[in-house]
Amino acid sequence: MTSTHHVLYDPEGRLAAGLPLDRTLHEQVARTALAWSSPLDVPAADVAAIGHLLAGAARVVAETVRAHADRLPQDDGRRVFAELILEEADGRLSQPCTSLNRVHNRARLIRALYERLDRLEAAVPVHESAAAAP
Repeated sequence: MTSTHHVLYDPEGRLAAGLPLDRTLHEQVARTALAWSSPLDVPAADVAAIGHLLAGAARVVAETVRAHADRLPQDDGRRVFAELILEEADGRLSQPCTSLNRVHNRARLIRALYERLDRLEAAVPVHESAAAAP
């Protein structure tokens, strides 16, 4: 049976720029990936495809976190912490996804990015962030 579905691989995040987050889907994929406890749970050929899917989701969330953090003052602790998480995200996403362990790391990264986004959204309400946007 031939699959008609393809995983979008956009390492620069150009295609996702400006798209709304699909948080429900991202969190569902992360939960599913974290539920796999053994490399035997997922075919080896699918690990890279799942890694690409998770990387794409993480990049979209990271860009949203970055946009919110940029609206805070340079010395704001929430911005500093967001920048640390974004540096960690850049490091993790620069590595190829070749194992279930890395799939798990990307799923955890998505969770951490959404937690940070929630805190930043509370710090910069939507109406303020929309007014600050160019």
